[in-house]
Amino acid sequence: MEDAMTGASPRYRMAHAGGGDREKLVESCLAQLGPADGATLGFLYATDFLAADLEAVLDRLRAATGVADWVGTVGFGVCVGGREYFDMPALAVLLCALPPDDYRILPAVREPGEAPAKEAAAWVARRRPGLGVVHGDPRNPHLAGIVDSVCDDTGCFLVGGLTASRGPMPQIAGSLVEGGLSGVLLAGDVAAAAGLSQGCAPIGAVHDVTDARGNVVYKLDGRAALDVFKEDVGEVLARNLERVGGYIHAALPIAGSDTGDYLVRNVMGIDPVNGWLSIGERLSPGDRMMFVRRDGPSAFADLERMLADVTGRAKDAGAGGAGLYFSCVARGPNLFGRQSEELTAVADRVGGEVPLVGFFANGEISNNRLYGYTGVLTLIG
Repeated sequence: MEDAMTGASPRYRMAHAGGGDREKLVESCLAQLGPADGATLGFLYATDFLAADLEAVLDRLRAATGVADWVGTVGFGVCVGGREYFDMPALAVLLCALPPDDYRILPAVREPGEAPAKEAAAWVARRRPGLGVVHGDPRNPHLAGIVDSVCDDTGCFLVGGLTASRGPMPQIAGSLVEGGLSGVLLAGDVAAAAGLSQGCAPIGAVHDVTDARGNVVYKLDGRAALDVFKEDVGEVLARNLERVGGYIHAALPIAGSDTGDYLVRNVMGIDPVNGWLSIGERLSPGDRMMFVRRDGPSAFADLERMLADVTGRAKDAGAGGAGLYFSCVARGPNLFGRQSEELTAVADRVGGEVPLVGFFANGEISNNRLYGYTGVLTLIG
């Protein structure tokens, strides 16, 4: 079994362990945490090896720490400052000593427009939260609309990720829930800074979708979509289109973004006879689209950019007490290498002494949108 020294600050304490059975992992985390005096809220992330045991893990942590309020979920991997756990049972725990009125649990919201629970709604009106840390069920076909409506209803900037599991898909929002979006809302006077790192780099120009139906793009800029695609990817790839899978993606620029954000979608199919493209999103004439490449150097450069931006803003806001990091399962060892390079970069910039936990997700949440191939960092004070 592998474990680590506790990360601690006046308000936050962290523990993590991997590679043992459930009981040993929990006891290791409890030993690292020590007395939980003053702690009121816990974040718990587990690899999907422990998905069926998550309730038992939660019960043991709650009984031993006396912390009643917990949020979290499971992922294909979990992460802490400087360390990633994959392909093994593992836990990451963050205890927060926040005043009880500085946060509220958000019970599962399963439909767009569904109002938050009455207690949460009353608290939102009174405390005007600024940040929501949320977890979504990828099986819910309305999740994008739910994220948008929760953002509108609470006024929060949302950060988080979608549960990733080969088995059960539990979330924690006080108790175990599933099927929607759940998490915790933090009052506006809890300092926070958040940022998003794309896992891709744009190639070519942004194009107008001039003819499309469903997820099939017929024409871009009035020309056959495949002709435009070949020009953007370059002559070498254009001659070997079988090589674009997993490397070249479609991207949809977000209107009004002042940071150039875009949503990445897979190129699902190519019709060389008709010159059509199929992508993982429904499009209509008038939409805009570009192409991006996904590779380690481009993603690492953007990660460094995001880390510098978020840590700079966090310093100004007094938000460097603890961190939460949500990364796409296609990142981590699949993009940066198997020596925890992604989380090492995060810890180096944030500070190795800052408690930081999170998980590798089936999609990421930033503000009111679902993303893919991204890393979302949040620092709180």
